[in-house]
Amino acid sequence: MEATNTTLTIYFDGQFYIGLFERIENNKISVCKYIFGAEPKDYEVYELVLNKYYSLRFSPTVEIERKPIDLRNPKTRQRKIKKTIANIEIGTKSQQAIKKQIEERKIERKVNSKVRKEQMLEDKFQERQKKKKEKHKGH
Repeated sequence: MEATNTTLTIYFDGQFYIGLFERIENNKISVCKYIFGAEPKDYEVYELVLNKYYSLRFSPTVEIERKPIDLRNPKTRQRKIKKTIANIEIGTKSQQAIKKQIEERKIERKVNSKVRKEQMLEDKFQERQKKKKEKHKGH
């Protein structure tokens, strides 16, 4: 007899927060999507799991290949999880757009600063060359 493994992933799809239940049993997976709407509180998620789980309508089962259990060092797994979480974009579409705009401005500012610095160095070089020529003119 194999164990049943159920996972709940909550994510923001751009409009609503969605809970995705994945139930794996005997190398077969079935899924259910639950729409929360606004960002769910901990107690709402807890209530969903305790009271509404058995009334959820899961999809028909699909055969899957079982991946081997990750036996790596726990610290390595933790770093991988942190890296995955860091890549997730958080916020509304407008917040993401503002963040993108800020990043574009930062890149533009860096480029302009570099061009200005190179121009300033070129001007200093030209000024030194001009002074050298002025020194030798009088002889």
